[in-house]
Order: sequence, then C-alpha cells, then structure tokens
Amino acid sequence: MSTTVLVSTFSPFPTLAFSAPSETTIDELYGVLSTRYPFLPPTSDLFLAPHSRALSNGSSTLSSLHSPDEALVSLRLTPRMRGGKGGFGSQLRAAGGRMSSQKTSNNDSCRDLSGRRLSTIKEAKKLAEYLEQEPARKKAASEAQRAKLEALERKLGLGKNGGPSGSGEPETLAGKKHRLDDTEYLEQSREIVDNVKNAVAAGQIISLITLNES
Repeated sequence: MSTTVLVSTFSPFPTLAFSAPSETTIDELYGVLSTRYPFLPPTSDLFLAPHSRALSNGSSTLSSLHSPDEALVSLRLTPRMRGGKGGFGSQLRAAGGRMSSQKTSNNDSCRDLSGRRLSTIKEAKKLAEYLEQEPARKKAASEAQRAKLEALERKLGLGKNGGPSGSGEPETLAGKKHRLDDTEYLEQSREIVDNVKNAVAAGQIISLITLNES
C-alpha cells in the first residue's frame, strides 16, 4: 500500500509531491528528497516533520502519520537552526530597553483639554518662574553694585559722605581726579532696564500664545 507524500520546502526549492510505501520511515524520505533536489543541504542540517505535530524520532512510518481513511501525509522541510550559548532573549530585551530609553518624545504641538498647546503652557511656566526669581536677581545685582562702589570709594580714599577720609593725604588727593557717582540714579536706571526686559519677555509670551491658539 502506498501513501501520497506532500512536502513543503523552503526557498528556492518548490513543493514536492510523490508516492511512497506506507512503511517508509521519515529518515528514509531524506534520501528521496536528496535525489529529487541534489542541491539540498546535508541531511544533518535539515528537519522533516508533519505540519500538525512534532516527531519524537525519525523512525516513524508514513502509515502512523495518517488516518486509515486518508492515505495522505503533509510534511514540512526546514533547515535546522544551530543553537548558541543561550541568553539571546535577555540580550534582545536589554537592547530594546536601551533603544527605548534613548528615544525622545516631543509633545509640544499637542493640546490639553482646554485647547492650549503644551509648548505655550511650558513657556508660561518658564515666564512665571523667571518673574518669581526677579526680586532675588535685583537684590543680588544691587549688592554687587554697592560692593563695587564701596571698593571704589575705599580705593580713592573717600568717606561715606563723599569727602576725603581721615587717613588720606590732602596733597595726594588734590592731584587726582575723582568721579562721584550718583548711586540713586544708577539704581533707577537699572530698574528701568529690568522693567523693559520684563515687558519685552511678557510681550513675546503673549504673542506666542496668540499664535499657537490661532
């Protein structure tokens, strides 16, 4: 009694159909395939098994692979994959984690539930933080300017009232040119410049918000 064998191969070899005795084993079919396809890899590099289930060994006969009512066996021929040292899955997951950590997301063009762009909200937060820290910056600048003026006065030998100190020599001081700075004027000038900068920054943020929401 013969059995029809249908073998699905891999590229570039086409599917093969032939008849063989029902008592033919799977190992014996390798010889038939090598005869039909001389350029197949060695038998040790091939694996032949049914589509529906795996084989425990190659001594199974064709009659044991089909029902008595149907003398047809469908097999699949695949090249064997050589095993490595293992750990490929963990290496792959680690590489994927590194790739995902390096990936950056830019959601500035998205909008919140109120319809405002996220970039506008970020800029508004930056402006609020800048304005909140403005008094500290002004205080630091004033202290630096005051320290600079005091150091200049000490260098010129001037007292707090703008006159020569007791330790200075009148003859030496008379031969030098002294510049008396108006501290109040400098502070007012600095405040005007800071106010202009803040107004310009606020105007830029307002124009940006208007542009993004339009």
